[in-house]
Amino acid sequence: MKDNSNNNRAAGATTGKEPYVLITGGAGFVGVNLAHRLLQQGKRVMVFDNLSRKGVEQNLEWLQQQHGDALQVMIADIRNREAVQQAVAGAEQVYHFAAQVAVTTSLEDPFHDFEVNALGTLNLLEAIRHSESKPTLLFTSTNKVYGDLEDIGMAARATRYEPKDAYYRANGINELRNLDFHSPYGCTKGVADQYILDYARTFGLKTVVFRMSCIYGPHQFGTEDQGWVAHFLIQALKEKPITLYGDGKQVRDILFVEDLVDAFLLAQENIDTISGHAFNMGGGVNNTVSLLELIDMIGTVSGKKPQVFFETWRPSDQKYYVSDFSRFSAATGWAPRYGTREGVQLLSEWLQQNAVAPTVKKNAKTIVNTTNLETIDK
Repeated sequence: MKDNSNNNRAAGATTGKEPYVLITGGAGFVGVNLAHRLLQQGKRVMVFDNLSRKGVEQNLEWLQQQHGDALQVMIADIRNREAVQQAVAGAEQVYHFAAQVAVTTSLEDPFHDFEVNALGTLNLLEAIRHSESKPTLLFTSTNKVYGDLEDIGMAARATRYEPKDAYYRANGINELRNLDFHSPYGCTKGVADQYILDYARTFGLKTVVFRMSCIYGPHQFGTEDQGWVAHFLIQALKEKPITLYGDGKQVRDILFVEDLVDAFLLAQENIDTISGHAFNMGGGVNNTVSLLELIDMIGTVSGKKPQVFFETWRPSDQKYYVSDFSRFSAATGWAPRYGTREGVQLLSEWLQQNAVAPTVKKNAKTIVNTTNLETIDK
């Protein structure tokens, strides 16, 4: 359905007349939480997303209902160079979350993984480099760039793994750790990570990389392959079993999404001093949990402890990963505010209202398709 007035307005919005914050992958759970915070602060936001992941249309509809015309939307793929250039043209800041997000998917289709994560990121960097405004760029990388960490040496306890070395037990993994890309996913995110840091060094762009641990919170529709905290909760609330790959003693530091949004905003505030650097980002040593421990916690929080089945280990799984975020904390003053139990409780309550029994209703909304600037009624 075409509407020339909307086409003209959309085209004008990307010429820089009204600067906005661009969020690629902005309908995903991290993107929608960041967009909501920015829009609450009175900023204009453009969400750039191909709506390929489960639940993101519901996220986008909610965001549109909350904020109306302050939110701009472009339905396009990060691999579409022309669309990316158009979106960047009016941006003053860019958050790059658009990605292929699962190790398992990268093993099934490495070409797709490379095109989205590596080539898509290069499209964005080149669009920024050749733009007039040169917006700042914050990219979410992954802890998978550090490999399996087997050389650290792990001890198996009753419900979790932990490093034999007391330093790692007390502090986690810092940015001095050598990069060691494992799996096609780890390789492509690592390529993007390094390109973004180099574009600060070589071309003078203002860029920051967050090497992420496990993020969780409202608007996350987790699956078995990605978003495991939400996935475990959804399965428990639906009284369905959970499959654990390995022995369930794998440990991660988990970070509530509101704390991550705080970190994003502090990174922007300090971009002049931290540009060109990568930071490990997660809940840290005070917010660790194993898969088995989370199962028990879910039983306490939701009153429904799920049935568990075990399968063989999946490739490139880390027995232990905990972020040492002290470098970012020293640069910005950031620290997590939400503890693990509190965050899991909040996510459980949100999922009960929105994932197990969704309450968001679809409404007529004009969304711009940047590939051809036709409008689509949603």
